[in-house]
Amino acid sequence: MNFPVPISTDELLSTAQNENLYPKLIDQINKDFNLANEAIDFPQSTTPQELKIQIHEKIYRLIQYKYAELLNLLYIIDVPEDNIKQLDGSDIAALSEKIAFLILKREWMKVWFRNYY
Repeated sequence: MNFPVPISTDELLSTAQNENLYPKLIDQINKDFNLANEAIDFPQSTTPQELKIQIHEKIYRLIQYKYAELLNLLYIIDVPEDNIKQLDGSDIAALSEKIAFLILKREWMKVWFRNYY
């Protein structure tokens, strides 16, 4: 089975729900954020839309106030550095949304591979 590469956050979250892996995705996000000392605790009842918004807001705040901690988080989650370098940093809101997607995509990859292999 080939890894389904999502093209948007909404598609990713929808796929996670359809494959009944959404709770595992939330667990993985909580685990990695806490490993990076960026305390976050999404309950299993968090809707995909809430998850998307809250991660976007968290990344936005990290870009503005704690950039070194953001880099540490990206390292711990294992977001490819090349993907980050390709982003346009002129609009912080758009940048934080793209970084949030990259984080979700990497977390989804971990959950999907662990489930299928």
